[in-house]
Amino acid sequence: MEGPRAVAGGDVSLHNFSARLWEQLVHFHVMRLTDSLFLWVGATPHLRNLAVAMCNRYDSIPVSTSLLGDTSDTTSTGLARRLARKTNKQVFVSYNLQNTDSNFALLVENRIKEEMEAFPEKF
Repeated sequence: MEGPRAVAGGDVSLHNFSARLWEQLVHFHVMRLTDSLFLWVGATPHLRNLAVAMCNRYDSIPVSTSLLGDTSDTTSTGLARRLARKTNKQVFVSYNLQNTDSNFALLVENRIKEEMEAFPEKF
């Protein structure tokens, strides 16, 4: 596993980390903006999909939608929704891994949560 790298400047913070999950090297790129968060997850440099979620005052479940890519793949929207609830921010997620197994996606999400606990200022 590669150590975390971070660059901070003004209201934008960049944070990159990697993890080996089920023998696959997965890269994570986090861009924290003033009131939002962009998370890219992938093994190769592609942007195949993009989803956004945000909390609202009318419902405890954040609203989410797919902005780019296959709308039948709900991995990005589900992850964006859970992260929006956790951070109370508008969250953009691009999940670009071929492995769509729910157990693998849970490992990915758990790795993100570990990083959020270790470096809360980056999220």
